[in-house]
Amino acid sequence: MGVEIFWLEEIESTQTYLIDALKTKALTAPVCVGAVSQTHGSGSRGNAWIGEEGNLFISVAINRSQLPNDLKLESSSIYFAFIMKELLNRLGSKVWLKWPNDFYLDDQKLGGVITNLVGDCLVCGIGINLSSAPLNFSKIDIPITSQQLTNYYILELKKFPSWKQIFSKFELEFERSKSFTTHTHQAIIGLKDAVLLDDGSLECNGQRIFSLR
Repeated sequence: MGVEIFWLEEIESTQTYLIDALKTKALTAPVCVGAVSQTHGSGSRGNAWIGEEGNLFISVAINRSQLPNDLKLESSSIYFAFIMKELLNRLGSKVWLKWPNDFYLDDQKLGGVITNLVGDCLVCGIGINLSSAPLNFSKIDIPITSQQLTNYYILELKKFPSWKQIFSKFELEFERSKSFTTHTHQAIIGLKDAVLLDDGSLECNGQRIFSLR
């Protein structure tokens, strides 16, 4: 799978840019768009993920036919996020993945993943603080540039591990998420007693919770 990478100086959102480019057929999957700086990036629950130069802002579009057969749509954010998390660990970082798709160092967030379906393509947007971070957020604990990390990540994606392989590792790490909360329909829910199901969703307080992004 050859993935062409396009780098732009400054745009509002790599996710919005790539989704629009796919819809107009200006770009076709598989493809990656990265930005040196991003002014109106997309975060969870409609929040903005705005970042300064030096941090990672990329979106990758992959045809669903190229993804593992056992990967369900609702599992895709965890899948893409955990591949990045494992890559960062191999590079020396102590980053971990908080359910469902937030990158953390200890108890501070430093990035996240958002996925959207556009036709037959999954579009995965990733933002990570590599060089700077806002108040109460963290940045990565290893020296790496956004271009380097993007190149490494694309190589990892080409391996397309099965969802079962990814889930078996994420299931072990999920215990760390139990000290935190998550949002669902404007409510904040503690994860202490949550049960992780095999599609990446949670059973918590008698209800099933899926990733909101």
